[in-house]
Amino acid sequence: MIKVYVMESCPDCVEVKQRYSNDPSFELVDIGKQARDLKEFLVLRDTHPAFEKVRERGNIGIPCFIKEDGTVIISLKKFDDSFEPVYAEGAACNLDGTGC
Repeated sequence: MIKVYVMESCPDCVEVKQRYSNDPSFELVDIGKQARDLKEFLVLRDTHPAFEKVRERGNIGIPCFIKEDGTVIISLKKFDDSFEPVYAEGAACNLDGTGC
C-alpha cells in the first residue's frame, strides 16, 4: 500500500484525494486532522534526505507518497507525470502565492 500525506487546504492534495481516495492501494493521511499524523509526517520531513531541498526552500513537502519499498516521492507531478496543476484563483501553498 502507498501511504500519502496530504492536507485538505493544499490544492495539489485536493487533486490527490480526488484521484486516489477510492483506490484501496492508497492510504491517505490528512496531516491537518490529527496531531499524531502531523507529528509523524514532521519527523519524516525533518529527518529524511528526500526532503533536503524542501527544508531549504521552507516548503511543507506535501503531497508526499511513501511507496511500499520506502521510496519517498514529494509531489503529485513526480508521482504521476500526467498531472497538470490548475489552481483556482488565490489557491496556493507558497507564501508568495505562486502555487504549491
